[in-house]
Amino acid sequence: MRVIAGSARHLNLKTVPGLETRPTTDRIKETLFNILQPDLPGCSFLDLFAGSGAIGIEALSRGAGSAVFVEKNPKACACIRENLAFTKLAGRGRLLSMDVLQALRSLEGKETFHYIFMDPPYNKELEKSILLYLQNSSIADENTRIIVEADLSTDFSYLEGMGFTLVRSKEYKTNKHAFIQKLTHRKRE
Repeated sequence: MRVIAGSARHLNLKTVPGLETRPTTDRIKETLFNILQPDLPGCSFLDLFAGSGAIGIEALSRGAGSAVFVEKNPKACACIRENLAFTKLAGRGRLLSMDVLQALRSLEGKETFHYIFMDPPYNKELEKSILLYLQNSSIADENTRIIVEADLSTDFSYLEGMGFTLVRSKEYKTNKHAFIQKLTHRKRE
């Protein structure tokens, strides 16, 4: 796995050995960032269930102003630290080694992110519990783009009832990216 573009282009990233994490393939990562690229420069990026940190590091490499990585697996946290140091992006990245909901609570009131990316374990509805938290959180506003990497069978039909809209869905062979935003106040009424 490598950084696709930007200041750390072509640098290989370490991953956690074994099946504990599921790294996003280079091809899927490239497609994702081709979609996000126009709004990345200077943005704040939140990488939940960060694994090796590859998604947040790609964002930093392509010009994001800052990235917060949230990961509770100690081996994955060590990997993120090494990858940030190796790519020379550690100065713009911050690692929160804790549970995702605990991390979100710790970030409350401090920053509103431009992008929130999450790649939770599939088919456990963790994305639903994160979205439930985000619906009334200051971490995400109506301009925040929330991207969920999920199994192809993941159902997002509940979004509107929670105050979100599915802006776009990009399907791949085995998974998909759901692009989600909060509904504006006018649309919710």
